[in-house]
Amino acid sequence: MMKRTISGMIGAGSLAHNRRDFVAENVDPDRVQLNICYKNENLKEVYKELFDDAVERYNIGKRKDRQIANYYEKIRQGKQEKLFHEVIFQIGNREDMAVGTTEGNLAVKVLDEYVKDFQKRNPTLRVFGCYLHQDEATPHLHIDFVPYVTNWKGKGMDTRVSLKQALKSLGFQGGNKHDTELNQWINHEKEVLAEIAKQHGIEWEQKGTHEEHLDVYNFKKKERKKEVQELEQEKENLTAENEGLTSQIADARADIKLLEEEKIQFQKDKEIAEKLSLSEQTVKNQLSLGLKTLKEKLNKIWLLLMLLFIN
Repeated sequence: MMKRTISGMIGAGSLAHNRRDFVAENVDPDRVQLNICYKNENLKEVYKELFDDAVERYNIGKRKDRQIANYYEKIRQGKQEKLFHEVIFQIGNREDMAVGTTEGNLAVKVLDEYVKDFQKRNPTLRVFGCYLHQDEATPHLHIDFVPYVTNWKGKGMDTRVSLKQALKSLGFQGGNKHDTELNQWINHEKEVLAEIAKQHGIEWEQKGTHEEHLDVYNFKKKERKKEVQELEQEKENLTAENEGLTSQIADARADIKLLEEEKIQFQKDKEIAEKLSLSEQTVKNQLSLGLKTLKEKLNKIWLLLMLLFIN
């Protein structure tokens, strides 16, 4: 008889993911058609079915500002109760019960048998969504339900949403904070699943903690953590590239400024050179004029000397 772990955990309650309204990265699109949809009802319609009569009874004799117009919206906007809850059940992990293997197919068979009597065992947990996924690493079961209590004697409606009271009505009274009604109920459901698995040659390998094996929740959590780390690394790379580009831009701007300064200096030099060239020509002209005057004076002197010698 093979030994396998059995996981039972609270799910995130992503209805779009469960229904495969979109295909996540960890989903094999070629295996989506192998998923089994046991139930897929509209949550708002389920609320009407469960609570409309109770809302009508509650509103009788109440002032209009104290009446409940829409119980679904009241719960959605409130903080005391969730609209619905989700549990996920799985046998083994991706290493020993992977999808597509003989062992994985056996897990599908056990989970399929287990879920058929789920609603009968849990009449106060109104199941509206139930899906067996075979397109991820390991076959697993998503069960979405609305917990409710009837004949409530406390404040408010006589039929209302309440996880605690729904589980208490099933016999789970709870103890300390580590032994709540929810924990007791999940452990009971795991025992039911283990009994069915045993009939198929699978013995429940109980471990001290779920951390010793990779269940659906932890697998997704680790995958998301990995994605975050990759995104952070990519961000660092982009930041480094950005810093490099910023440095290059700064260098380019410095070069441009230097070229502009050199251009200005060149223009000044050109102007000075032009001025110097003009001064030189002026000097030449002056020298030429001076030489002409000197020559004329020398000629006069020479003429006077000739006259003296003649006399």
